[in-house]
Amino acid sequence: MATKNVAHVLSDQEQIEAITKRVKRAQGQLGAVARMLEEGRNCEEIVIQMSAASKAINTAAFTLISASLKECLVKDKSNSEAVTAQLQKLFLSLA
Repeated sequence: MATKNVAHVLSDQEQIEAITKRVKRAQGQLGAVARMLEEGRNCEEIVIQMSAASKAINTAAFTLISASLKECLVKDKSNSEAVTAQLQKLFLSLA
């Protein structure tokens, strides 16, 4: 028996842009971490930068999940229970 695909693709362009901005910020922060390591910077500075990158990634992921949940529940009620369950699993994977 085939399993029904419950994947959701975010369509809110404003949210997509906000998430993309956060991911690009994290990408820049990770680049800074690599440079700091190569330059021999102190551990505290590097860990602070790593923490900022981690927070940016987590915020982007949580934003993606919450925006997807909203779309799923408001716009597409045909498989909202299945999509909600899948998105909850994604949310828990970040915890």
